[in-house]
Amino acid sequence: MEKLRVGLLFGGRSVEHDVSIVSATSILGALDRERYDVTLIGVDADGGWHAMDADALAARPDARLSEVLAEPEVFLPATSKTTSLLPATAGKLPSDIHRLDVIFPIIHGRGGEDGALQGLLESAEVAYVGSGVLSSSVQMDKDFAKRLLAQAGLPVTPWLTFSSADLDRDGLPAAAERAENEIGLPAYVKPANSGSSIGIACAKTMPELIAAIDDARRYDRKVLVEASVEALEVEVAVLGNDEPQASVVGEIKATQAFYDYEAKYHDDATELAIPADLEPELSDPIRTIAVAAYQALGAEGLARVDFLVDRATNQIYINELNSLPGFTSGSMYPKLWEATGLPYPRLLDRLIELALERHALRSKLETAAPATPSKA
Repeated sequence: MEKLRVGLLFGGRSVEHDVSIVSATSILGALDRERYDVTLIGVDADGGWHAMDADALAARPDARLSEVLAEPEVFLPATSKTTSLLPATAGKLPSDIHRLDVIFPIIHGRGGEDGALQGLLESAEVAYVGSGVLSSSVQMDKDFAKRLLAQAGLPVTPWLTFSSADLDRDGLPAAAERAENEIGLPAYVKPANSGSSIGIACAKTMPELIAAIDDARRYDRKVLVEASVEALEVEVAVLGNDEPQASVVGEIKATQAFYDYEAKYHDDATELAIPADLEPELSDPIRTIAVAAYQALGAEGLARVDFLVDRATNQIYINELNSLPGFTSGSMYPKLWEATGLPYPRLLDRLIELALERHALRSKLETAAPATPSKA
């Protein structure tokens, strides 16, 4: 049987560049080489696309992409830090790129899971793993995601959003005062578009709140201030297109104040309880809400749905959806499906199958205007 040609796309121009490389290394090790012919495509920190060597990547999963490039020549160059669209630069691409059956993008953060990369792949008419342009963008933008989830009647924590224009016009102290009055302290401050908990802080005092808002705006032009909840942090992995399914619930037991970047990737004391020690009366509604949130935001392929569960009342709140969750050895998404009965290699198979199914359905849509009937 002819192997399916899979392009593993990773790296990128976001603060999650390093995490993406580790995720790609993990996926590469789990893909069935009897079934797939894998082409590695690395995107460097400036936005240039490179052909990669699998052995070099596997040997240095903790390295920056520039340190493991097999071929330093860029085949899809960055122009003023903006990568040209794939079809417009087709002559510069290696011939095997055009023969790929599906792309598995594992570029986290801005430019990878915010709809930009998905738009490029849609323009190139390439099948790819994960949600489409609109859903990827909405899932990445915590402000718009919360608006849509709330409109769908799903539970989210109270929040305020400040744009850069708001902060420039009114000043940081005024924004902090409004947040204290309407949200209260302590509060969590987040960039609207970021991942891996980068730029997030818990502010307990007004000076901390002002500093947190100032720091968060370094990563995005919108900043969220959210109500703090003394809560369990639990997550559900969702898989599917039109009929998504939810994994078991997993709990994160971090030693840090919250599940920040350090706790996710460097703190060995962080414990993942899979499945979470929750009664069905609580875990079943969480799984149901996870699927409802997935559908409300139009997700396809995969997403991880993160929750806060109030320790005192058991009130469930959706924290956020992540359209391209981590796939490192310690990442929750593959671990949750492993505990649900879907091993890592089979999970990758299913994600690729879903990508091809979605692409096949889109390919059937008409792209030409109907012929105008001729007049007698």
